[in-house]
Amino acid sequence: MSYLPKPKLHHPKLPTNAIGLTRRDYEGAISTLCAGCGHDSISAAIIQACFNLSIPPHRVAKLSGIGCSSKTPTYFLGAAHGFNSVHGRMPSVLTGAYLANRDLIYLGVSGDGDSASIGFGQFAHSIRRGVNMTYIVENNGVYGLTKGQFSATSDLGSVAKKGAVNTDQPIDLAAIAVQLGATFVARSFSGDKEQLVPLIEAALLHEGAAFLDVISPCVAFNNHPGSTKSYDYVREHNEALNRLDVMVPRETITASYRPGEVTEVTQHDGSVLRLRKLRTEHDPTNRASAMHHILERRAAGEIVTGLIYVEPEPTALHAHLGTVPQPLNALGDAELCPGVDALEKINAALR
Repeated sequence: MSYLPKPKLHHPKLPTNAIGLTRRDYEGAISTLCAGCGHDSISAAIIQACFNLSIPPHRVAKLSGIGCSSKTPTYFLGAAHGFNSVHGRMPSVLTGAYLANRDLIYLGVSGDGDSASIGFGQFAHSIRRGVNMTYIVENNGVYGLTKGQFSATSDLGSVAKKGAVNTDQPIDLAAIAVQLGATFVARSFSGDKEQLVPLIEAALLHEGAAFLDVISPCVAFNNHPGSTKSYDYVREHNEALNRLDVMVPRETITASYRPGEVTEVTQHDGSVLRLRKLRTEHDPTNRASAMHHILERRAAGEIVTGLIYVEPEPTALHAHLGTVPQPLNALGDAELCPGVDALEKINAALR
């Protein structure tokens, strides 16, 4: 039964990571989503990524808005901090939390309705400000909670389950993120664990606004012939730019790659993204090239997946604002109230 808690007993021989936790320690409650929902595959990928990186669950703050996608933080990292905000307002709540406590790892989970419609402005400003977060949109192209209406990411000409044809141009959130200045932009497919898990790992290690658009078929309302967000359609039209592995500092990781050009990008913390290019003409460190490639492949009817853009030397919001290294919520009265003399200098500078 979906309302029953998972058993807490672990098999004594389950594999453990560098901090002694098993994969079960990164799970959450039993999912109440439809069987076969792509969102559950994304939750499994997040669990695997955090396990692989040996992230202590209590160092993660997971935030969401409203929608099927925004329910999913309940299903992973049960020991993490969590906040379920109102519809479309997750980015501003996450921004406030990040400004108060920069020591946590921020994971924002949203949907195509939550981010591309009511929360579109919130999404845009959190990206352009460079909030240090991993922002995952679980994109199924429909409003699943309200019975399958087209969302703002539904493709022009796609057909609803009851036969209606979408006549509106879609919003491509990955392209918007590139344009707004996100320093890490990727797209993946919930049914491609081999690609999705390393992308989430890389995003979690990235310092800056990391955005992942994950196509996640809705088995109830958007997994039929005529849908462009179905399992079959995405598999048939997937244009993978690259395959990625993450090498964290002080740890030797071996990886086997099929023939192809390899590009390495070192991130701020010393971790290395190793990209095996499937499309040799795509440069993931060139923002203009990334935007051009998205538009070019969309015109060809292809769905670009993989690491679309990464900034090798990113900066985040705290660096932009020049705040102190210590989390603001840990400062005392002496630091927060510098005194009358300091206030007078500020006022004098504004006259």
